[in-house]
Amino acid sequence: MSYFLNAEELYKYLGGVFRVANDTEGVGDNLRDADLVLRLDYSGPTATITVVLKQPVIQVIEGDSDLMPDVRMSMSADNGNKFWRGEYNVAVGLAKGQVKAKGPVSKILKLLPIAKPVYPLYRDLVAQKDAVQ
Repeated sequence: MSYFLNAEELYKYLGGVFRVANDTEGVGDNLRDADLVLRLDYSGPTATITVVLKQPVIQVIEGDSDLMPDVRMSMSADNGNKFWRGEYNVAVGLAKGQVKAKGPVSKILKLLPIAKPVYPLYRDLVAQKDAVQ
C-alpha cells in the first residue's frame, strides 16, 4: 500500500515541502538559486508537481502545467517520500531505472546536494501523518 492515500495527500506533503523550504532561511535561497523549472511525475497515486525554483519565490503548481520544465523526473510516490526523508538515493534509482529523468544531467545532479537541507523539513511535515499510521 502506498504511503499516500490519494493525490491530494501527495500534493500536501511532496508539494508542501517546497512551500516550507521557500520560507526557511538559507534553504529557500539555495533552491531558488537553482534557477530552473522542475516537473515531478509521480505514480501510486498519480500526480504531477511543477516547481519553479527561481527568485524571488518558489512556485508549486499541482497537476498539469503548460510550463516547459528544464528537468522532468518520474518515480513512484513512495520513492519520492523516501527521497525527502533522506532514505532514497535518486542517483541509484536512475541507474536502476526506478527513476526516469529528462533534461541536462548536470542540472539534475546539481539539485541533489541542495535538497539535503530539506530532509528535516519534510520529516517534520509528515510527522503527524506518521504518528497516525
